[in-house]
Amino acid sequence: MKVLKQYIILLLFVPVISACTRVIDLKLDSDTGRMVIEANITNVKGVQTVKLSQNVSLSNTNTYPAVSGANVSIRDNAGNTYNFSETTTAGTYTVNAVAGTVGNVYNLTVASGGKVYTAASTMPVAIKLDSVTDKNTVLNANKGRKQITAHFQDPLGLGNQYRFVFYVNGVQINREFAFNDDFTDGNYVHLDLRESDVDIFAGDTVTIEMQCIDKPIYTYWYSIQQQQPNGPGGGVTPTDPPTNIAPSNTLGYFSAHTTQSVTITVK
Repeated sequence: MKVLKQYIILLLFVPVISACTRVIDLKLDSDTGRMVIEANITNVKGVQTVKLSQNVSLSNTNTYPAVSGANVSIRDNAGNTYNFSETTTAGTYTVNAVAGTVGNVYNLTVASGGKVYTAASTMPVAIKLDSVTDKNTVLNANKGRKQITAHFQDPLGLGNQYRFVFYVNGVQINREFAFNDDFTDGNYVHLDLRESDVDIFAGDTVTIEMQCIDKPIYTYWYSIQQQQPNGPGGGVTPTDPPTNIAPSNTLGYFSAHTTQSVTITVK
């Protein structure tokens, strides 16, 4: 009789369990074929690069078709025009021996597939990256793991934005670091570049590139930083970062920025 009662109780719970089961149909974005532009011009004389590709669906995240045969140029407000040529790597366009000038406005034009894409970026004043240091982390669980800190003087007057690109043993880590001077205006800054995906130990080689960027580019990189899993609050729902390229459904960015790098051997 006891077994029968248990069986009856189980039968009564089956409809309840079934009622709690719900099929969730995830509506993943399958939008494809949009132009993706990654364009930079820096204050360091050398090769300047523009990369063109197309976006793909989430199921093909490692395949980005290159866009060949485009006309690519950058013009500045001093009347200089730089025409880019496609290299042997499809979708990669370069111009040699060019250096951007602080304070100049640069205009990018890309013509491809009967469409024209444009963007503008202003090269900010260069702020010196004084040094890069390492220190032990405070977490016992990561004994021996090192923390990297960048040191620089932020000039007085709001409106400075920075992007830091982080390399460990020659490999760029998959994390963005974008900061402004809203809370550090005029201060000497000791900026901890917190990285949780790559362990850094004594003997590793670390290179930090500091870019001084204009506000639209800061907004672009900061939005990507917020969407990373280890970003503030654990990251936010992924969405297209706000581009400075027209038309607005284009993906990517055009950045005129200063750049400098410091390399250290971790102690």
